Amino acid sequence: MAEVKICGLSEKRHVAAAVDARARFLGFVFFPKSPRAVTAAQAAALVADVPVGVARVGLFVDPSDDLLREVLDHAALDVIQLHGNESAARVTEVKALTGLPVMKAVGLSGPADLPQLMEYGLAADMLLVDAKPPAGADLPGGNGLAFDWRLLVGRHWLRPWMLAGG
Repeated sequence: MAEVKICGLSEKRHVAAAVDARARFLGFVFFPKSPRAVTAAQAAALVADVPVGVARVGLFVDPSDDLLREVLDHAALDVIQLHGNESAARVTEVKALTGLPVMKAVGLSGPADLPQLMEYGLAADMLLVDAKPPAGADLPGGNGLAFDWRLLVGRHWLRPWMLAGG
């Protein structure tokens, strides 16, 4: 059975709809440039009624330690998603700092990007395979782009992985 993550939730009714639809992961964006960004206080209210068994995921882009602490001081998250240019070493640091599993988003546009999945698979607990954003894009994901999914056929990674929409 496929597990689904609905990301960019910013309203209680959308959280309820995602839970009703049996999404396994609910994503809350802490990246100010995103039109779906929420504050730590907003996220706290949004995650308050999420039932046990549904993971509350905080999406961050190259976050500072202070931002991670601020959000976690307010909102009960289960997973940290890193969707920026974080190195594998930074993924390890975030895991140690937060005590939470980390999902690392990796952008693909062609075969040359595939080695990143192995590299991040050594550090992250989960991988999120997304389309690489175009050069100069304001957002590292959520751009409505797709890549050639055949790049993933028959491949196995060190960690569980998800395919981002597109």
